[in-house]
This record gives sequence, C-alpha cells and structure tokens, in this order.
Amino acid sequence: MNLEGTRFGSITFNQEDIIDFAEGLVGFPHAHQFVVLCTKDDSAFRWLQCIDDPSLAFLVAIPEHLIPEYSPTVSKSQAESLGLTEETPTVIFVTANIPKGRPKDMTLNLAGPIVVNGNTQKARQLILEDPNYSVKHRVFPAVEAAEPVAA
Repeated sequence: MNLEGTRFGSITFNQEDIIDFAEGLVGFPHAHQFVVLCTKDDSAFRWLQCIDDPSLAFLVAIPEHLIPEYSPTVSKSQAESLGLTEETPTVIFVTANIPKGRPKDMTLNLAGPIVVNGNTQKARQLILEDPNYSVKHRVFPAVEAAEPVAA
C-alpha cells in the first residue's frame, strides 16, 4: 500500500502495519488508521502517520526510553476493549511536544498514553486519572534564567 503524506512524502506500508483506533484519538475522532514511522533506528521517537488524513502526523515517544519509571495502569475494561491479556505483546507510546528551537523544553503527555495490542494492531488512547502523570510532563528540568547583575 502507498500513501502520499504531506510531511514524509510517499510512504509504503503493508496491511499488517496499520494500527486501528476504533474511537480515533483525543481531539481527532475522525482519525482511525495510522502507521508508525521510524526515521532513526536508535531514537526514542516515532511518527504516528494518519492514513485517513495524510496531513496529520503526531510525534510520539517510547516512554521507557525517556521516563524509565513510567508505568501507566490499564483498567480491566480498557484491556478488554483492546483484547489485552497478561501474555499479549503491548506497545505504549506517548505524544511528544518539542517546541521549535527549544528541545530542552520538550514535554510528554503521560496522562494520555497510546496503547497498542501487538497481536491485533488495535489501539486506544487512554485517559489516566493518576495525579502522578500530567499532559505536559517535562523531560528535562526547567532552567531558571539568570538574573542580570549590575556592573
């Protein structure tokens, strides 16, 4: 299969590469089918490229590469909706925001992880109500601007 995307040009993929979001993503209920693009093998980042709307792509991260202690809880009903069991291979992504020219201000949405069933490619964006996870989790500590000193 082939897709002409606005960000990456021509993208070739197979049917089994398609990740299906039955409910769409938060804020994008029309976006149901995606492929994951890896631009650098050793990177924690991937692109979630929408097939339904080729102009739509989200930067996502593999959270354990950046926040090793991240361990979201998937409720029983959420696991059932994705067909997850203890043995099911599961992939978790979080959306990333890297302000242009300010990579040290990168944030991750830890409160809205994307969970993918590795067997069926069914996916869902969860909404966690865990106060330990925010939608704008800073990856790097904020650096305070130094106050000017009078000469």
